[in-house]
Amino acid sequence: MNYKDALQHPIFKIISQAAKELQIDSYVIGGFVRDFILNRGTAKDIDIVAVGSGIALAKQVAKNLPKSPKVQVFKTYGTAMLRYKDIEIEFVGARKESYNENSRNPVVENGTLEDDQNRRDFTINALALNLNENAFGDLLDPFNGITDLENKIIRTPLNPDITYSDDPLRMMRAIRFATQLNFNIESESLQAIARNNKRITIITKERIVVELNKILESDTPSIGFLLLEQTGLLDIILPELTALKGIDEVEGQRHKDNFYHTLEVVDNIAKNTNNLWLRWAALLHDIGKAPTKKFNKKIGWTFHGHEFEGSKMTYHLFKRLKMPLNDKMKFVQKMVLMSSRPIVLAQDIVTDSAVRRLVFDAGDAVEDLMTLCEADITTKNPKKFKKYHNNFKIVRDKIVEVEERDHIRNFQPPISGEEIMQTFNLKPSKAIGIIKERIKEAILEGEIPNEFEAAHALMLKEGERLGLSVSPRT
Repeated sequence: MNYKDALQHPIFKIISQAAKELQIDSYVIGGFVRDFILNRGTAKDIDIVAVGSGIALAKQVAKNLPKSPKVQVFKTYGTAMLRYKDIEIEFVGARKESYNENSRNPVVENGTLEDDQNRRDFTINALALNLNENAFGDLLDPFNGITDLENKIIRTPLNPDITYSDDPLRMMRAIRFATQLNFNIESESLQAIARNNKRITIITKERIVVELNKILESDTPSIGFLLLEQTGLLDIILPELTALKGIDEVEGQRHKDNFYHTLEVVDNIAKNTNNLWLRWAALLHDIGKAPTKKFNKKIGWTFHGHEFEGSKMTYHLFKRLKMPLNDKMKFVQKMVLMSSRPIVLAQDIVTDSAVRRLVFDAGDAVEDLMTLCEADITTKNPKKFKKYHNNFKIVRDKIVEVEERDHIRNFQPPISGEEIMQTFNLKPSKAIGIIKERIKEAILEGEIPNEFEAAHALMLKEGERLGLSVSPRT
C-alpha cells in the first residue's frame, strides 16, 4: 500500500511546510491513518502530533492558509484546533503521561514521538504517517498495528492492565471499536478489562454515554453489549439490563431469557433505523420485566405492567447516567410504555376504534412504535415469524386507512373549550372537561366522525344530559 495516497489533501503539504518553518517534526496519527488503511472513507477529523509545540504549529498553519482560520487553543491540554473547509484538525505536542489512581486526567510532560505512541490506547491507533519533507508519507508502526488491522485485533501497545487502569474509558473504547469494526479484543486485553472493570466508576457518566451511544449506533450493537456483559462492565453501568439475564423454571414452565432477547431486538431495529433514541427504546423496552416477573400456577410466568414499570425506570436510568431529561427521554419512555400495544392488535381482530386509540396515543411516533414492535419479533419458528409480520402489515395498513379518514394523529378536538363555554354561558368548570372527553371518546370509538357538525350536535346532547342551558347568544 502506498501510504502517500492518504496524504493527497493539500492540507498535509501545508502542515508539512509550517512545521519546516518552525523547524519541528510533524506526523498525522490515529484514526485518520487507521481508517485510510481500512478503506472506511475519508475522515473529517485529523490528529497531528508535533515534536514541539502543537499550539505553535496550529497557529503557523492558520497563518499559511487562505483567510487565516481561527485557532481554538486549549492551554490546559496543550492542544489547538482549526477548521479548514470540511475538515477539523487537532494539533498536540508529542508528550508522555503519568496517571493518578483516582483520575483519568494524566500529568503531562513533553516527549518524543515514541513517547506519544506509547500513550495511545490501541496499536491500531498508534499508527503514524510522517509529514516531514525528507520522509513524507512514511509509516511509523512501532507496535505492529498493521498486523493487528489485518487480523482484526484490538490490542493495547503496552501492558493492558496499566493501559486500562490509567484511563478506564479505554475499556469502553476497546469494546466500541470492536463493535464498530467487527474486530476481536485480544484475550489478555479482554481479561484485563474484566480485572479492571470497577475502575470505570471514576469516569464521568457523560463520557460513558458517548461510548454507549456509539455502540448503539453501530451496525450490530449486540457485539458491544455482549462484551460489556462478559467483562462485568454492563452490571456496573446498566444493571437494569443484566437483571434480565437468566431463565427461571417452576413446575416445568420456563420463560425466555429477556437479556438475549433484548439484544436481538436491538440488532433487528438497527437494520431499519438510524434513530439513536429508537435504538435506546429497543434496548430498554423490556427492563420492567425483571421487577414485575411472577409465577402464576394457572398461567405460568407473567410480567404484568412491565411496560409501565419500564417507562418509570427509563426516567431514573436517564437521570443516573446524566442523559438529557428532555423530549428525547420522553420519546424513549413513550416507546417503552406502548411497546406491547401494536402486538396486542396484531394478535386480535383489528378494530377501527383500537387503531384510532393507538394513533391518538402514539401521535407522530406511531411509525417508530411499529418499527420497534416489528423488531420485537424474535421467534425462530418461520411460520410464526411470517404470521406476525403479516399481522403487523395489516395493522400498518389500517393505521393509514383510519388516519386518512379520521385525522386522529395530533388530535385537535373539533369543539374547543371556549366553544363549550360560549354555548352554555359557562365559566371554567368540570362540565367543560366532561363534554370534551365525551366528544373525544365518541370520535375514537367511531360513534361520530371527526367533524365539527357531528361534534357540535353531541355537545348539545351532552349539555342537555348535564342539565345545561344553551346561551341565548348562540
